[in-house]
Amino acid sequence: MQVQEWLETVPPLAIYLLVGLVIGLESLGIPLPGEIILVSSALLASQNGDIDPLILGVCASAGAIIGDSIGYAIGRKGGRPLLARLGKRFPRHFSEAHVATAERSFQKWGMWAVFFGRFVALLRIFAGPLAGVLRMPYWKFLTANILGGILWAGGTTAVVYYVGVVAEAWLKRFSWLGLVAAVLVGLTSMLILKRKAKKAATAHQQAEPVPAGD
Repeated sequence: MQVQEWLETVPPLAIYLLVGLVIGLESLGIPLPGEIILVSSALLASQNGDIDPLILGVCASAGAIIGDSIGYAIGRKGGRPLLARLGKRFPRHFSEAHVATAERSFQKWGMWAVFFGRFVALLRIFAGPLAGVLRMPYWKFLTANILGGILWAGGTTAVVYYVGVVAEAWLKRFSWLGLVAAVLVGLTSMLILKRKAKKAATAHQQAEPVPAGD
């Protein structure tokens, strides 16, 4: 069963809570499909008058901001040993290469890494905990966290909702176009993510010190 089909069986109140919870846990540092749940819920709202897109956007934004803040507190308290433990538990998401890539982004961009990281799947998981580990001043983190959370969660909800409203009639008449578009978007996203992961792993390997005996 697809996510949207499953969401159609869930009451509106439960959808609001589910979106806020999943996005909050993802922002906290737990690899969950927050963006998929948000997009599916916003698209469902465009087809179901019982779901208020404004409430949906508010719940998503609140989950993002609160989750990131909790992640920051955990990262600040746990430090680098926390990243090591996460790497053992979630090797696909918290591998040394991914941690190194995220850390370089933070060192280069500072609070803007928190803001723009909200729009990147990998950094969205890292932003809160890593900002805490690197002891970014909380006021900087909070500012970027609030702005990024509202723009990403609220913006995604609004865009998907209005696109869904406009496209619904067309998709009913040309359902194959929607299928082709979905396949193309999925393949493109997969190729981009694989390419970025390969580059990050290569860069990390090149950055590793060579043993003196080699």
